[in-house]
Amino acid sequence: MSDDTWKDLVGLFADGAYGSVKGQVRTYVMHQQLLEHLPPPPARVLDVGGGAGHQSFPLAQAGYEVTLLDSSPAMLDKARQRLAHLPTKDRVTLLQGDGEKAAEAVDGQTYDAVLCHGVLGYLADPEPLLTQLCQCTKEGGIVSIMSGNGRTGAVRPALEQRWADALEAFDATHEIGVLGVPTRGDTVENLSELLKKNDVEPLQWYGVWLFTDWLDFSGVELDPADTEKLQQIAAVELEASRRDPYRQLSRPFHLVGRKG
Repeated sequence: MSDDTWKDLVGLFADGAYGSVKGQVRTYVMHQQLLEHLPPPPARVLDVGGGAGHQSFPLAQAGYEVTLLDSSPAMLDKARQRLAHLPTKDRVTLLQGDGEKAAEAVDGQTYDAVLCHGVLGYLADPEPLLTQLCQCTKEGGIVSIMSGNGRTGAVRPALEQRWADALEAFDATHEIGVLGVPTRGDTVENLSELLKKNDVEPLQWYGVWLFTDWLDFSGVELDPADTEKLQQIAAVELEASRRDPYRQLSRPFHLVGRKG
């Protein structure tokens, strides 16, 4: 995607999507999953395509040294604005650069963990970026990928009662995503094989959200200001993300591997 595209979408993405119940659930669930695999702080984390820092800034607050790499100046400006209000700004470095040239952008440095969440689906071919992620990871380090689940394409149109679209989506690999731009689905199996080609062994995979997604597309409004209910929802979604068949029905999935 172009920088101009993200400039038009930064408010919808960074404020709207992440400010919703579903967005807060995503951040919480994936943070808990990451903590199961990351080395202890102050390990160094590279967040490729990290946008406004919603996933990596909590890691900085937990004591990690974070580098956020993104190609979009608009997203980096938003990250800079958010960072200004955090007490952990000294543990965060912001870099502009193309994820498919990540190793060059970080001057060949390697990291204890490399994250790439919600980026692969915007690329026609995930392999070049995936190769860069692995190249930027230290031996023994962690690679964390979140991508759209190519096997759940019929869920959204069905819940929105677009039945003809849902029928076609069973065999489709592409859709127009919730931000109004084309996206592509992956599978745990195909990304696992690409990781193995780069000496990264898959460790575990998870769902990300399920019930909040279904409620959202069914027209149910959840209040992000209801913190008590939000905590209850997040606890249920975290448990569902670890169990079959629930994780298999999640529209995005989270895959974690270790290099070497």
